[in-house]
Amino acid sequence: MATDEGTLPARSEAVARALAQAGIHGRVRELTRSARTAADAAAALSCDVGAIANSLVFLAAGEPVLVLTSGRHRVDTTALAARWGRGELQRATPEQVRQVTGQAIGGVAPVGHPRALPTVVDAALTEYSQLWAAAGTPHTVFHTTAEELLRLTGGLLLPVRP
Repeated sequence: MATDEGTLPARSEAVARALAQAGIHGRVRELTRSARTAADAAAALSCDVGAIANSLVFLAAGEPVLVLTSGRHRVDTTALAARWGRGELQRATPEQVRQVTGQAIGGVAPVGHPRALPTVVDAALTEYSQLWAAAGTPHTVFHTTAEELLRLTGGLLLPVRP
């Protein structure tokens, strides 16, 4: 897939294909600045840090799960585990993240993984009419909404804070 600037990286191509197959019209955009952190992404996109949908991988009972959270806060794993009912949540290592998603931390997209992961979408993301999510690399993003993320991932809408 091409962007205005040229061809996308392979990991972002997989994300773009997944978006197109799901009927999502958000175009993958390659940034000149890194969007590795929510703060970096917000600065590069000139948006509120809360409008950045971070894709975080955790392990629940040894199984990988995905949490899409607002960049304005951290996930309270105890509170979320109690709400989700999947058991204790432990942060995946960078190696585990890459193995499960095919993507590196700082660029993990909600989709484009070898297999779909059980997903929670942070209820705080519904407060924004437009969100930005990573698209497979720390330099690629796409715009979306909380509703699209729910549909795209088959996720469950839950608060990730107490």
